[in-house]
Amino acid sequence: MSQISACLNKVKKPCYRFISTQEISSEKFKNKDKMLRSFLIPVCFWMAKKVKKNKTMIVGLSGGQGTGKTTISSIIKIILEKYFKLNVFKISIDDFYKTRKERIILSKKVHPLLKTRGVPGTHDIDMMLNLFRKVKAKKLKSLSLPKFDKSIDDRLSKNKWYKVKSKPDIVIFEGWCVGAKSQSTKQLIKPINSLERFNDKSLKWRKYVNLNLKNKYKKFHSMMDCLLYLKAENFALLRKWRLVQEKKLKIKNKNKKNSKVMNKQEVLNFMMTYQRITEHMFKTATKYSSIVMSLNGHHQITKLKYNK
Repeated sequence: MSQISACLNKVKKPCYRFISTQEISSEKFKNKDKMLRSFLIPVCFWMAKKVKKNKTMIVGLSGGQGTGKTTISSIIKIILEKYFKLNVFKISIDDFYKTRKERIILSKKVHPLLKTRGVPGTHDIDMMLNLFRKVKAKKLKSLSLPKFDKSIDDRLSKNKWYKVKSKPDIVIFEGWCVGAKSQSTKQLIKPINSLERFNDKSLKWRKYVNLNLKNKYKKFHSMMDCLLYLKAENFALLRKWRLVQEKKLKIKNKNKKNSKVMNKQEVLNFMMTYQRITEHMFKTATKYSSIVMSLNGHHQITKLKYNK
């Protein structure tokens, strides 16, 4: 029996169990065996080989909205823990969003669009850098990290935060703009959609976001050991997938009062704030990512490309 088959036998049940929690009746995962055997298990073997004793490896996992970052990073975590017996901690850049109150203050000080969570500049970057520094240190005392709830568009109370109690072998840090690079001032000038055209005529929002990417975000990206990138075929597909995501969130939070779950138009407007960086990453991230996972229109991984 090959190593891949042995691994599949060991992880199949827990992976399938997790996948079932991510499905809704109209959106079922297909070709699960192939996804595990041909793509995610080989990626885990590649990662496990790079782990060094007493050193935490920080793995960035990036991709546009709706590409399945949370699902794929969760499956990778299961495989690494169940088969390779590694201690893996997984967190999203989304959990580091500034609080709703902080973003309202930012929107008044800098630009109204910064009230909307998402773009670089709306995360607590110092908290992210603190996580990276602490897991990279020789010893790690317990660490408390925020947990963000999109249905209320705010952080959960501290008693519900993540707790890191021991030094992880691997930290998986996933997010739509993880690893994104800044653009030149010239590239910022032409608006990419109607939101930029009508709501950012002065370029103040674009420049603020880009400056954050160029400075603080570059600093935390440099602390990552490798980057996995989920590449969708185009931005139109991401819109479609992101609408499905919101549909799932609506089902999950149907009994919650004061829910901030978005309707279709709100999702489409929200996606416009992501478009510039996402489309820039389509062109650039494939060149500097350690592994590029190409996705087809049915949300399935079709190809792995390993970069040196």
